[in-house]
Amino acid sequence: MPPSARELLARLAPDFPVRHAGEICTDTTEFMRIGYGDVIAVGGRHFLVLRDEAERRFGLEDPKYWVKRCRDLDTGGRNLVKLVFHESFPMTIGSMVVNCTRSPRKESRILDLVRGDDRFMQGVTIPDTAGNPVRILDVVPGKRLDEKIEALDMPHRDYFLELFPDVLARFIEACQAIAWLHAHNEKHGDVRRDHLYVRYDTGTYTWIDFDYTFDFQDSPFGLDLFGLGNILQFLVGMGQHTTQSVSPEVRARIVPEDCSIMFPNRIVNLQKLFPYIPDALTTVLAHFSLAANVFYDATPDLIRDLAKAHDAVERLRRSPA
Repeated sequence: MPPSARELLARLAPDFPVRHAGEICTDTTEFMRIGYGDVIAVGGRHFLVLRDEAERRFGLEDPKYWVKRCRDLDTGGRNLVKLVFHESFPMTIGSMVVNCTRSPRKESRILDLVRGDDRFMQGVTIPDTAGNPVRILDVVPGKRLDEKIEALDMPHRDYFLELFPDVLARFIEACQAIAWLHAHNEKHGDVRRDHLYVRYDTGTYTWIDFDYTFDFQDSPFGLDLFGLGNILQFLVGMGQHTTQSVSPEVRARIVPEDCSIMFPNRIVNLQKLFPYIPDALTTVLAHFSLAANVFYDATPDLIRDLAKAHDAVERLRRSPA
């Protein structure tokens, strides 16, 4: 007879209060029933569930009940254990509609593809007894890039001249990682600023969360590219700038064409807020605006233009004040 969760925890996690011991779960289909004190057992490994994971977006906690923050009872390490959750929804970009779908098996495929590449989160997939692809993810040893930017306490001009050139260089490397995925006919699927981490040890920008895919008939990789544009806006502006957040004097200079095609209240033409932003960078941002007639279809095209923008930013940094 297999051991109970209480017996297993008493042996492998004697520091855990046994009164909170739950069940041993070998079939993770009903992920909402798996919680604190339960043990997920897959492939001979055992993961003590500590809590449901949550994303913090727009100042709110967004719980992800299918993602469990766990302790590996066999090694003592910490992991995220991602269970199977399916959903589909449309996304509107201007006049275009993109169908998005959550695909656990697609994420498993990418985890296999990127193994050993620290530009991407790492993990393995182990099927449970019901055949569900349970993804065992390593916790990225780093901090979200957007949180690092938001924590800066300095004028924008100082940031742009002193820090942004290096931030942009690292971001170009992150775009190259997405281009590498695309060259292997894979999509990230959920390119957002909270899905890009900065590693503590090397400073490498590391992408997380690959379980979305999308059907964008106008551009096979288009949604990834629009996501990169959204992150770029945030990095250039040292935060998000909207038509509501700027002063009335600045707002009077903003026209609809200065704003994002995905989020019409977000200002893309940041040169109107910060006149020292070079034209080469403003031209890149314009591809993601309501004024755009041409969008990026391929990541190498974006990278080429970002390299030119980086040269312009470096010249500005080196120029006399």
